Amino acid sequence: MTATQVSARELFRNAYENRYTWDANFPGYTADVTYEKGDTVVTGKAKVGADMKAEVHDVEDDTVQKAIHGQLWETAIHRVRREFESVHGDNTFSYGETDDTGAVGINIGGKGEGDRYQLRDNEVCMVHRHIHGVVVTIHTQSSHDTGEGYLSHRYDSVYHDPKTGEQKGTKSDFEDEYTQVGDYWILSKRTIHSADSETPEVFTFSNIQLLNA
Repeated sequence: MTATQVSARELFRNAYENRYTWDANFPGYTADVTYEKGDTVVTGKAKVGADMKAEVHDVEDDTVQKAIHGQLWETAIHRVRREFESVHGDNTFSYGETDDTGAVGINIGGKGEGDRYQLRDNEVCMVHRHIHGVVVTIHTQSSHDTGEGYLSHRYDSVYHDPKTGEQKGTKSDFEDEYTQVGDYWILSKRTIHSADSETPEVFTFSNIQLLNA
């Protein structure tokens, strides 16, 4: 099935539904967490509930606590299973350009006017979205096929002002590793390289246990 044989909406929907998400039976999990940045090493406990809410315990450093919580929250948000129509029902879809890597451009109209995506091999490989007053652009370099959908492995993100186009903050490069625990793939390590820092932030989650185990 080629891009010319299906509508832009259908092609995007197929890639959207190919993302790995947790099902309605997801019980939540607990984990030990280690945060590392240069000489700083902090350990603690982490929990993501069945309601997708994250908790961090036994971490006294407030900045580190917030950093860990932020990564857990962001990860859980992307694992929530939402029906395509509930997210994109008010959007229109049209084809953009296909680049030299074969990535097919998808332009959004309607509610999401101005958002853009690129699709390759039934995966979303570029996201350009207006979120909370900024524009975030994410390029995915590699992914992992779980057999139940794909997870991004290496990707980068950068924010811009939607009106001026000025970059806000610095570009960050991410590398994620996942471990299968029971029926679910759980983030076990995230390494973040920021352009304004020579030392990466490393979040390691170990001893991962599902809450119903």
